Amino acid sequence: MRRRLQSITSKSIPAAVILALLLLWQLLSVAELIPRFMLPSPMDVCRAFARDFRLLMEHAGVTLAEAFLGLALGVVLAFLAAVLMDRFLWVYKALYPLVVLTQTIPTIAIAPLLVLWMGYEMAPKIALIVITTFFPITVGLLDGFRSADADAIDLFQAMGASKMQIFCYMKLPGSLRHFFAGLRVSAAYSIVGAVIAEWLGGYSGLGVYMVRVKKSYSFDKMFAVIFLISGISLLLMWLVDRLQKLAMPWERVKEEQK
Repeated sequence: MRRRLQSITSKSIPAAVILALLLLWQLLSVAELIPRFMLPSPMDVCRAFARDFRLLMEHAGVTLAEAFLGLALGVVLAFLAAVLMDRFLWVYKALYPLVVLTQTIPTIAIAPLLVLWMGYEMAPKIALIVITTFFPITVGLLDGFRSADADAIDLFQAMGASKMQIFCYMKLPGSLRHFFAGLRVSAAYSIVGAVIAEWLGGYSGLGVYMVRVKKSYSFDKMFAVIFLISGISLLLMWLVDRLQKLAMPWERVKEEQK
């Protein structure tokens, strides 16, 4: 009962803050302290979302396809890079600085180059998503591999376990928490990366939709797509949380025992 009460309280406080902000936004819009066309009310945004719902869903489908493909490829490359850097010291010394370097390049700066090199189809969007999602997952996995208990590794070796067995039965399960922490961040980055790439060139997607409504000064539609992008990002993060609970059932048992 106490745990349920704490859960309700933890959810009700953020909901109350969001409702208060929406109410304040509505009051500012009605008072027209800022011109209505520049700051549409939440009701105007809801109406714009309802009017363009089908079009928004079509563009969202394209953006989600780009995000999922880029995220999947980023996860695969990040896993391979983390395994190699953990296994071979020379790979770590050669590759880790390049991994860090990818985060020093502004996304908005490299996106036009990718569009120039790869055209206006899906390829440059996927490439940008891979670049933005690669780092959190790689670093998370590498930290997870290296956080393995040295004494436990010695015990495994003393019992005749191979390096592959140590990796599969100790390092990999122990790194799942780090992996899902990076995946949670990367899932949100994948949507943002896709939208930024679509700003600079493309035929469909939420970023293309945003550029079009911005040029027509339809700021109610602009806010509608912003909320949609935020909602999709939150949904993806929630899905990662659910996936983590399925992949790590022992964590759920620990929570229930508290």
